[in-house]
Amino acid sequence: MAAFRDMEEVSQGLLSLLGANRAEAQQRRLLGRHEQVVERLLETQDSAEQRLREILAAEEEVAQSLLDAKERAHRGGVELQQLEAELRKAGEEDTRLKASLLQLTRELEELKETEASLERQEREVDEDTTVTIPSAV
Repeated sequence: MAAFRDMEEVSQGLLSLLGANRAEAQQRRLLGRHEQVVERLLETQDSAEQRLREILAAEEEVAQSLLDAKERAHRGGVELQQLEAELRKAGEEDTRLKASLLQLTRELEELKETEASLERQEREVDEDTTVTIPSAV
């Protein structure tokens, strides 16, 4: 029985060693798997950081474009106000010039009437002052 016990102890020891070896192998496999997961996580993190930088750069570009567009719109609004003011002044000048033209046209008509009247009076005076010289026959 002592031999049986010795064999049993050796078997138990071998089983214990085998169990330890299996645990160690499993631990190595798990450690390898863990390293793979960590590497993949780091790669994913690097990729995410790169994409985030790209997104931030795109946001900055869009924001700058928006600011530029707002500035152009503001300048366009200012220019539009200036053009409207110039148009208003030109309209006022046009109204003033039309009134002046109308006044000058009236004055010209009056002058033409006065000239025609003077020419009539002159003809009448010429007719009245015409001396007829009798002819010697």
